Amino acid sequence: MPVIKYPRARDPLFYEWDRKAQKCGLRHTIYAVNGDQYTGEWLDNLKHGKGTQIWKSTGAIYSGDWKFGKRDGYGSYSVPDPVTKEHKRVYTGWWENDRRGGQGMFFYPNGECYEGEWSDGLRSGWGKMQYKDGSIYEGQWLADQPSGQGVLRLPNGNRYEGGWKDGKKHGPGKYFYSDKGQLLEGVWVADIPKCGALVDFGRDNASAATEFPLPEIELHDPAGVLAEARAMFDDSHN
Repeated sequence: MPVIKYPRARDPLFYEWDRKAQKCGLRHTIYAVNGDQYTGEWLDNLKHGKGTQIWKSTGAIYSGDWKFGKRDGYGSYSVPDPVTKEHKRVYTGWWENDRRGGQGMFFYPNGECYEGEWSDGLRSGWGKMQYKDGSIYEGQWLADQPSGQGVLRLPNGNRYEGGWKDGKKHGPGKYFYSDKGQLLEGVWVADIPKCGALVDFGRDNASAATEFPLPEIELHDPAGVLAEARAMFDDSHN
């Protein structure tokens, strides 16, 4: 008895085209309509895993970790120099939800550099900032500004240790005038010392010491005076 063979049913071609269009696993370079290109891993049609993205409009390059279509994990971001056209590193570190988050180092166009913690794309946590004029701040940050406890070292050797708020000296602190051999200890409000005591400190080794030493002032209760000043500062801001 003859055997009749029927042709095997095939899915419409658009099903096959759709399957091929779904990106999953390691792929070669994929070009977007706007000219951007990505080379790396995919999951469910989203960039996921290790990959490199190049933005055509800016020439910027990101190479690192991706999670469901967003930069997430460890990666490096670079942009081309407008003169030499060579790529210069802007940020290397950790990312969260397409923003800088965690530990990382950022290089500013004017030569300044920040190394420390980030949150939601802003400097937040503990970090060290090297400014163009040679000053260095190391301490706590909040919403891209020094806030909390920190130390500012100036190029001439002077330094401030104490409280900060919104990028300004704020609260109890100490200012060391290394060039004059003096120390100012007191309370600051928005970068201005409101009260405190100025004493000689390392005067013999100071490069620009004053002609005469400061007179010594005897206080029966120096700790109480400072506590009273701090209480006045707290009351004025409650």
